[in-house]
Amino acid sequence: MARKFVDISVTLDPSLNSDPDIMIPEIDYFTHQETADELCSFFPGLTRDDLPGGEGWAIEKVHISTHNGTHVDAPWHYHSTMNGGERAIAIDEVPLEWFHQPGVKLDFRHFEDGYVVSPDDIVTELKRIGHDLQPLNIILANTAAGARYGHDDYVSRGCGFGRDATLWFTERGVRVVGTDGWSWDAPFIHTKTRWEETQDPSIIWEGHKAGMEQGYCQIEKLGNLEALPDTGFTVSCFPVKIKDASAGWTRAVAIFDE
Repeated sequence: MARKFVDISVTLDPSLNSDPDIMIPEIDYFTHQETADELCSFFPGLTRDDLPGGEGWAIEKVHISTHNGTHVDAPWHYHSTMNGGERAIAIDEVPLEWFHQPGVKLDFRHFEDGYVVSPDDIVTELKRIGHDLQPLNIILANTAAGARYGHDDYVSRGCGFGRDATLWFTERGVRVVGTDGWSWDAPFIHTKTRWEETQDPSIIWEGHKAGMEQGYCQIEKLGNLEALPDTGFTVSCFPVKIKDASAGWTRAVAIFDE
């Protein structure tokens, strides 16, 4: 039986509309010709004519946030405390066993942009796919945002998860959730409208802030989720280890037998 690997990460590309304008990553690319003298500087007497084709190395310098590209948010991102008062853990402190577990894809592409998913919606979808949720299952939410990655409207597309839905997962032992949207919460532009109507501060970033009650991690800006079955696959999404950081990039992959 062959194993299939499906890339569920997006490409870090400064030419794409992946974030608000002030957060777009910057990447400087240096070619083999441009770096030949740099390589020679390590070896006195070496010239670019001594190098095959006169080439050095290809290298890139990047200016990015830990929240650019497909990344894992740590509890520290949401609040300074978790689990009712403990110090929130940073990305270099999260348990590795959380990040290689059976995956469950929930298809929420039919929900309108800005919709806040409820526990009832989750129960309905789990019944549809016939899955009995287990502790440490990794939840992948396929929303309307996934198909719009790189487009002008990406950041405003898709549904999101509030406090109740997030706690519904964590109360059942889930510790990693993910979305193909820009944020686990509903897009800010839609929450802003609700805020202007209600002036209720509890709706602001409420899915993230649920981490105050139970620490958990979330993957944001996933991709290609429509290529996955509902269940029967493993998700591998280990975050990059960055000291005291609120997030770390991941090359998230779904693995299943064919």
